[in-house]
Amino acid sequence: MTRLTTTLLGASLRGALLLGLGSTGLAWSTPHLPDSDAQVLAELPVGARHQSAPARELTRTRLDVALPLAQFYVARSRASGDLRYLGYAEALLAPWVRRTPVPPPVLVLEATILQSRHAFDAALQQLDLALQAQPDNAQAWLTRATVLRVQGRYADATSACAHLAGKADAAITALCQQSISGLNGHLGPAYAAVVSLPRQPLDAEARAWRCSELGEMAERLGDDVAAEHWFGEGLQLAPEDVYMRAAYADLLLRHARAAETLRLLTGYESMEPMLLRIVIARQLLGGSQGADSRASLAAAFDVEQQRGEAVHRREQARFLLDVEQQPAAALAAAQDNWRVQREPDDALILLRSAQAAHQPAAAAPVLLYLQQQRLEDVRLEPYRRALR
Repeated sequence: MTRLTTTLLGASLRGALLLGLGSTGLAWSTPHLPDSDAQVLAELPVGARHQSAPARELTRTRLDVALPLAQFYVARSRASGDLRYLGYAEALLAPWVRRTPVPPPVLVLEATILQSRHAFDAALQQLDLALQAQPDNAQAWLTRATVLRVQGRYADATSACAHLAGKADAAITALCQQSISGLNGHLGPAYAAVVSLPRQPLDAEARAWRCSELGEMAERLGDDVAAEHWFGEGLQLAPEDVYMRAAYADLLLRHARAAETLRLLTGYESMEPMLLRIVIARQLLGGSQGADSRASLAAAFDVEQQRGEAVHRREQARFLLDVEQQPAAALAAAQDNWRVQREPDDALILLRSAQAAHQPAAAAPVLLYLQQQRLEDVRLEPYRRALR
C-alpha cells in the first residue's frame, strides 16, 4: 500500500489531500457561493444520479461541480480499496484534461489518481505542469512531496516540503518536513518534533496523519507500545484510514496477536490488502478457516500480474512468502515492487524474501540503499546483519 495510501490509501493518500482542493487557488473556475442554503444551484430529474446525462453535462462545463465529485471518488477508493472509483474520477476529469491549458487543480487531482495507481513518474509530470502554472500551489507541493517520499527520493521530497512554507499552515509544513527527516537519518529528533507539534491548528484529518506518522516512527524506533497508542488514536480520528488500519494490523501480527487482528479488520474482508492480513491471522490461529480467502487472493494477484499492474505487488510478495511458502516467487515480486516504490515496508519484504530464498546477493541493492539514506528501522536490523 501507499500513502495515497493510501493507501491509500494506497497506498493511504495520507496527506496528499489534507489541504483540500479549495486551497489550490481556483483562478480557473471561482466557486459560486449561494446567497443562502435555500438557493437552487441546479435541477436534476427525479432519481437522477451522477451517471445521468444532465449531471454528466454539469461536470463537463462546471469545474466547481466536477472537482468535488472526483475528489469524493478518490476518497471512496481510499476508504474502500476499490480501484473502480479511481476510474470514475478519471472519467469526470477527462474533459478537463483535454482542455488547453489544463486547470492546475485538475492536474493535481489527476496526479493523485496516478499516484494511487503507482504511476509515480506520470504523477510527477502532472504536478510539474501544475506548478509551472501556479508555483504557489500548496496542494501540488504536498502531493509532490508524498510521491517523492514513496519513491525514496528523500532530498527531493524535503525540498518539496520546504516550498510549503508560507503557503500552508506551519504545522502542516513541519509535519511534512519531519516525516521525511525521520526516514533520512534523524528518526529520534523527528519523532520528538512531531510529538511536540501543536494540535490546535490541525483539523481531524491532519491530526490523524500526525498519529499515523508517529505510529510508524515509534515502530521503527522499537517502541511498539507507543506505536499502538498512536495508531489507536489515529483510527479514532479517521476510522476509514485503511493505510493506518493495515499498519496497526501488521504491528499486531508481529506480536502474534491474531485474534485482535481479526477484530480490527472485521468488515474489511473485501479489500485485498486487508484480506491478506486476515488470512495470515487465521493461519496463526490454525484450523482450516481461510481456504476460500486464500484462493481469492491468489486469483486476484494472478489477474493483477497478467494486467501488468503493480498496485499490490508488495502484498503479493508477502502472500507468496507468508501464506504460500514460496520464497523464490516472493523475492521476484518484492524485487518488482522495489523498482517502483521504496518505503521501509518495501525494504522489509525484500530482505525477508531474500533471506528465506537463501539469496543474499538479491538483498545487496536494498542494503546499499538503506546505508546511503541512513534509514533507521529496528525491524530491518536482523536481516541487515544476516544478509551482509
